[in-house]
Amino acid sequence: MNVAMIGHKVIPSRRGGIENVLTSLCPILAEKGVAVTCYNRSSDKVENEYVGTVKDGKYRGVTIKNAWTVNKKGLSAMVASFTAAFCAAFGKYDVVHFHAEGPCAAMWIPKLFGKRCVATVHGLDWQREKWGSGFASKYIKFGERVMVKCADEIIVLSESARAYFKETYDRETVLIHNGIDRPVKKEADEITRLYGLSKDGYICIVSRLTAEKGVHYLIDAYNSIKTDKKLVIAGDTSDTDDYVAMLKQKAAGNPNILFTGFISGTVLCEIYSNAYAVALPSDIEGMSLSLLEALAYGNAVLCSDIPENTLVTEDRALHFRKSDVEDLAAKLQQMCDDEDLVRGLKNGADEFILGKYNWNDVADATCDLYKKVLKQ
Repeated sequence: MNVAMIGHKVIPSRRGGIENVLTSLCPILAEKGVAVTCYNRSSDKVENEYVGTVKDGKYRGVTIKNAWTVNKKGLSAMVASFTAAFCAAFGKYDVVHFHAEGPCAAMWIPKLFGKRCVATVHGLDWQREKWGSGFASKYIKFGERVMVKCADEIIVLSESARAYFKETYDRETVLIHNGIDRPVKKEADEITRLYGLSKDGYICIVSRLTAEKGVHYLIDAYNSIKTDKKLVIAGDTSDTDDYVAMLKQKAAGNPNILFTGFISGTVLCEIYSNAYAVALPSDIEGMSLSLLEALAYGNAVLCSDIPENTLVTEDRALHFRKSDVEDLAAKLQQMCDDEDLVRGLKNGADEFILGKYNWNDVADATCDLYKKVLKQ
């Protein structure tokens, strides 16, 4: 079975949720006998963590090809999806698998050439504030409509997304959650040298810095509580420079708020391994890999009470009312003051989440779906 993956920036990478998913999932699909080709945007490069892992156009059994695009904000993803779609249409692929709604605007091309098409909706992207209400959000919504019309099967990550497609389009979808691998925990070393951080000395968030992730709520809440623990914001802009500037303005004057920028590899591992608590104050999620990672490292988690978070964490996290800074501040203060509460949340968090979600199950379900569409 030959499958083409379209819609990501670059593989292997941790640059975003889709990239993280495919970097984990595609090699497992390859181990199961699926010939996977990932079409990377020509404008993007792998980060230092993965330099040298792609040899002779292969990453852990996955073929890597470039989809030509322009290196321009707002156009790079759109152009790359059409370039990749044309390549897939003329390639010897049994299934073309699109990721995210925007790239699905090009799904009609391989469909026109008789290809079976699958789409994964990682989130309702047109809702994300960074796209505003102009052309970008309308284009993503157009991609959603093309997907609903053309896709042989649509994968969603949450029950709320499943309900949305049923209610809006009367379209059935398939629920396949994300997975997580068991991480190797590390003592504080690099983070001490780089940022002066020590074990249990900070609360952190690991996220793209976009408005729907709620980082502005977290900074406001943190500025209103009393604690000697630092706030570490690990992540970078995602075409959201104005938002990031606003965050840094909010944090100005508080030396205990630290922006690390994008991190990966050992530094990311140490950040997760030594945090007192991890926050995820999102307004919108598909299924957060940062949430899965935080729990897999055995962290105490404070997250918003949106269904995409609560259905994952169940009673293994502390929840606050979405978008409510006062409630978030109260829960942050509670965690800082009550070490027994934090120890209780940490106890068994890793085994809980690792027993609930794993990439091998995701790969099996994905393979079964490929076989189903090929039989249709």
